[in-house]
Amino acid sequence: MSDKKKNRKNTIIAIGAIILIILLIVWLTYANLAGDTDVAACLPLL
Repeated sequence: MSDKKKNRKNTIIAIGAIILIILLIVWLTYANLAGDTDVAACLPLL
């Protein structure tokens, strides 16, 4: 694989990981605010 394709693949993977992390934070925050969670994690409100 060429360096250009390898860099593009790594960039796509990084963007996907960031999107998944953001979705997880939104999901946990919504569940926490709705009071509908058994998750042991809690995100402090700013």
